[in-house]
Amino acid sequence: MHYVISDIHGCYAQFAELLNLIRFKDTDILYMLGDIVDRGPHPIKVLSALMELPNVVCIVGNHELMALDGLRFLNTQITNESIESMDEETVGNLFNWIRNGGETTIDEFKTLSPAKRQEIIDYIMNFSVYEELTVNGQKYLLVHAGLGDYDPEKNIEDYSLKNLVWDRNDYNIRYFEDVTVITGHTPTQIIKGNPKPGSVYRHLNNIAIDCGCHIPGGRLAALCLETGEEFYSSVNGENQD
Repeated sequence: MHYVISDIHGCYAQFAELLNLIRFKDTDILYMLGDIVDRGPHPIKVLSALMELPNVVCIVGNHELMALDGLRFLNTQITNESIESMDEETVGNLFNWIRNGGETTIDEFKTLSPAKRQEIIDYIMNFSVYEELTVNGQKYLLVHAGLGDYDPEKNIEDYSLKNLVWDRNDYNIRYFEDVTVITGHTPTQIIKGNPKPGSVYRHLNNIAIDCGCHIPGGRLAALCLETGEEFYSSVNGENQD
């Protein structure tokens, strides 16, 4: 079976619960649509768990992009020279990351050995930008955020990293007639016109699966591509360690 999950945001307990719900096996494939890190209590614990699973494909989210520079800096020996080498843009990016929930990632990362820190960085750097696959004859495009600056004449390779990782999907556009676009990034609680906020949202060949795991009342969702079945963790706060 092929499963898709997005925007765990460090909520390890909900992630573990969801893997049990779907009875995830070695013969299954799990696609993670980014934003594994930040905000929730255990982002590094989630990453470490994913690193132990050979049948997981991770797609980069905007929070991984924000985290990379900061994690690289934390993994260097902090000296007067290294601090002086930080330019204004690097400092700004670091503070922006912390302001957007990076503190929990930093707290866990700094407890690791230097070798484990580098393993985490290398793992994130190998995340893909998007994935295309066909399951039971249905074509899917998996991407973290959406297709910013959309043009029907564009190939997927023509979209910038910002378009795919930062720009929110417009769920009122049918991007493709024969391809279903699955995205995270935008909690379904804030999709205008969604009749079931906090649940998987489907409209015009779009599927949104970020169910606000990190926000009060949110939960983590998994979608099975073979059956279309939706699985949900406990509501945020009910099953956290």
